[in-house]
Amino acid sequence: MTALDASIQQKVQLWLDSNIEPAAKAEIQTLLSGDNPDAVIDAFYQDLEFGTGGLRGIMGIGSNRVNQYTLGMATQGFSNYLNKAFPGGAKVAIAYDSRNNSQFFGEITAAVFSANGIKVYLFEALRPTPELSFSIRYLGCQGGVVLTASHNPKEYNGYKAYWDDGGQVTPPHDKNIVAEVQKITLDEVKFTANESLIERISTLIDDPYLEAITTNVVSPEVIARQHDLKIVYSPIHGTGITMVPRILAKIGFDNVHVVEAQATPNGNFPTVIYPNPEEADAMNMALNLARELDADLVMGTDPDADRVGIGVKNHHGEWQLLNGNQAATCMIYYLLKAWQEKGKLDGGQFIAKTIVTTDILDKMAAKFDVDCYNVLTGFKYIAELIKELEGKKKFIGGGEESYGYLVNDFVRDKDAIISCAMLAEVVAWAKDQGKSLFDILLEVYSQFGLFREGLISLSRKGKKGAEEIQQMMADLRSNPPKTINGSEVLKMQDYKSLIEKDLRTGEETKLDFPTSNVLQFHTADGSKISARPSGTEPKIKFYFSVQAPVSGKEDFDAVYAMLGERIQAIVDGMGLK
Repeated sequence: MTALDASIQQKVQLWLDSNIEPAAKAEIQTLLSGDNPDAVIDAFYQDLEFGTGGLRGIMGIGSNRVNQYTLGMATQGFSNYLNKAFPGGAKVAIAYDSRNNSQFFGEITAAVFSANGIKVYLFEALRPTPELSFSIRYLGCQGGVVLTASHNPKEYNGYKAYWDDGGQVTPPHDKNIVAEVQKITLDEVKFTANESLIERISTLIDDPYLEAITTNVVSPEVIARQHDLKIVYSPIHGTGITMVPRILAKIGFDNVHVVEAQATPNGNFPTVIYPNPEEADAMNMALNLARELDADLVMGTDPDADRVGIGVKNHHGEWQLLNGNQAATCMIYYLLKAWQEKGKLDGGQFIAKTIVTTDILDKMAAKFDVDCYNVLTGFKYIAELIKELEGKKKFIGGGEESYGYLVNDFVRDKDAIISCAMLAEVVAWAKDQGKSLFDILLEVYSQFGLFREGLISLSRKGKKGAEEIQQMMADLRSNPPKTINGSEVLKMQDYKSLIEKDLRTGEETKLDFPTSNVLQFHTADGSKISARPSGTEPKIKFYFSVQAPVSGKEDFDAVYAMLGERIQAIVDGMGLK
């Protein structure tokens, strides 16, 4: 076998000399004796990073893999911080999804928390991430963990960390927890459970959670009239099967068809390549069933059921998947309009979105005299905003372009269970008027303008690639473009320096955000371009938002195509390849 770098050899030896189980040491020896040195390097060349929301990676043995030891070190660091922050005693809730080893990792996490004197509520069976968020506040916990890798491939697993408000940890707690985790060595982890501190819960949270969701219903009379709305649903082998059919039935929909081939939770996700509702392939089975049944709505949720993709018939009568911006547009428009018609808007309400989510939501909110707040990318910042405004303003709903939405404030993370219930209500409301959801979308575009968004992700390799992306951001900051696709750039927002600069006058104003390595450019024709590099890998995402007026169905196709060409022209003009 090829000789390993000294630093990697040292890390491997550290693991072999530690008190990990003999089976784990044997697994390392098998790696070492194999004919694939890259496998050893990949497993040990770095420590799997516990980021500001937790960790995620490929499962296996090694310091750069998700296993009971890396999760144990993460939990030990989290435990240390909780015990410092809540010296009177902390409580946590733990849930897990359908991924391979998620239940085992949940048990390990519970053992370490309990060994550190922390009371643990551990779900006995898989439950959606948003139910974990709900349970933290319901049970009066100071923290929580869900074992999931969201929509990543089957080889992955991970660990999301939550704080006492039910949201994922935000500053300063996120960085403080990271600092604690980085201090931990393998032999410092307390793996021996204190069973007296672990309370296993089965259905304790289910009914309160579902009951809370029923309070989101704005138009029960519409659901009563449209109770036979034909809905196709797929959990894509994930946890959504535990709650989505139940909530749809509970609020009055009695014609729900589950995609049976994808109904059973299975961490191998046998019918899809990626268990991601953003991927058309993951929704194909549901769309095929919808065509067979002539359904009204298709919905599919990711493995931990915090995100949902939807499909509807478009204005040509063809089934079409809506993107996250379009689904958020329909849902928020309905909420604003229905709340207004019910006399529930009095100036004390707000909606929220991330800075890379469609700006049509800002325009809609202004029309209804409702505040719209923009936050950094990541639903934890919407949760943080809800907490800041609690008791001052009422949160109606919000979302992000990556298929995550929330209604009301009893959950503090994106919630596909809530979203499925609300989207079904929106489609029922449309059908009650003899319309489809796509008709509603076209009406919104006619009123507020047609917004089209795009996203490209550029990956580079290794250290050189990371430096290239760093230089790309430095060049954009020091020499911002004067025009983009022939349109004058009016302002640049730098979320790292927290400065907004008027590029015509040079005037600078302060941005009221946490710092983040994101740049945004706004042009005279209403285009917005956002650049956001990854903090953990050599990758950078560019988000595009363009807009133009549209009168309705008659010119939608032409204007939509024109906006697509505009996005491509921006990509080409900026040399993004």
